[in-house]
Amino acid sequence: MIRVSLALFLITATASAADFDAKSAERFAKLALACVHKEYPNKISHSMTSDKDVAPPRELTPAFYGCYDWHSSVHGHWLLARLARTFPDAPFAAEARAALRQSITPEHIAREAAYLRAEGRASFERPYGLAWLLQLAAELREWDPELSATLRPVEDAAVDRLKAWLPKLSHPIRSGEHSQTAFALGLIYDYGHDPLVASKIREFYVHDRNCPIAYEPSGEDFLSPCLAEADAMRRVLPPKQFATWFDEFLPKLSIKPEVVTDPSDPRLAHLDGLNLSRAWMLEGIVAGLPKDGPRRAALAAIAKAHRDAGLASVTGEHYEGGHWLGSFAVYLTTKRGLSK
Repeated sequence: MIRVSLALFLITATASAADFDAKSAERFAKLALACVHKEYPNKISHSMTSDKDVAPPRELTPAFYGCYDWHSSVHGHWLLARLARTFPDAPFAAEARAALRQSITPEHIAREAAYLRAEGRASFERPYGLAWLLQLAAELREWDPELSATLRPVEDAAVDRLKAWLPKLSHPIRSGEHSQTAFALGLIYDYGHDPLVASKIREFYVHDRNCPIAYEPSGEDFLSPCLAEADAMRRVLPPKQFATWFDEFLPKLSIKPEVVTDPSDPRLAHLDGLNLSRAWMLEGIVAGLPKDGPRRAALAAIAKAHRDAGLASVTGEHYEGGHWLGSFAVYLTTKRGLSK
C-alpha cells in the first residue's frame, strides 16, 4: 500500500519565503529541540488493558514521548529531519541529527511498533498522527538511509493499520481537527502515491459541490475542511479536471486570517495553525490549477495573507503553540506538500 514518498520562516512578520535561510530556520529547529525530549506537560491518548499499561510517557512510547503529545512529537522529529536535510551545514544541524539518533534507536522503535500493534489501539493517532509518521518515514528515506531503516518497524505498523482501516471507512470525516480525513489522506498519498489512497480521495470528494466555507472555522480548528479537501483532490486530478471540479466545489472564496484571542490556551491557539495550514493548502490548490487559470492570482493573494499572519504567530512564547506550530511553519515554508 502506501510506500515511497525546503526555508523557513522569517525573523519578522513581513519576511517572505525568499528570505528563508539557515539563520531563520534555526528558530524553528530550536522549538523542536526544546520539546522532543521534554516529557512534561504531557497529554496522552492511552488505552489500558491491565495494570501493566500504567507507565509514564517515556516508557509507553520511548521514541515519541515529548512535545506534549505523540503526534506533535512525531512531527517535531520530522521538523528536525527536514531542516537538517535542508541546511546540513547550519549550526543547529548536528544537534538536530543527534536528537533524531537519540530517539530513533532499534530498541525504542521496536517498543513503539509493539505499542501501535497492541490490543485496543487500532484507532490510536488515526489518521493524523499516523499520517505524520509516514511523512517522517518519507523524509528519512530520502535523506538518511540508516535512520530510515531503524524507523521501519513502526512505519510498517502504521502502514498495516491504515491498510486495515481505509477500505472499511465508508464516509469522510470533515472536522477541522485531528480526525479529519482530507488532510491525512493528502499526507499519506504523498508518502507512497498508493492507488488505494487516490481512489479513496476520489470516492469521498469527487461529487462534492458548494462547500460551505462560510461556516468555517469552528473555534478550535487548525485545518480547513473545505480547503483540505481541495488540496487532496488536486493531488489526484489533472489540472483542467481539477479546475472544473474546484469551480463547482468553491465557486467563491473570501476568507481572512484568523486572530487568536489567547495564545496561551492550547485549544484557542489552534487558529494560529489554521492560518498556516490554509496558506499551504491554498498554495497547493494554485499549483494544481492550469498555469493560465483565472483564479490563481486571487488565491495566491489570500494564501500570502494567511502565510504572513501564520508565520508571525510562531514565536515560541507559549508552549501551548510552540510545541507544534513550528512543524506547520516548516511544512509551509519548505513546500513539502508540493514536493514530488
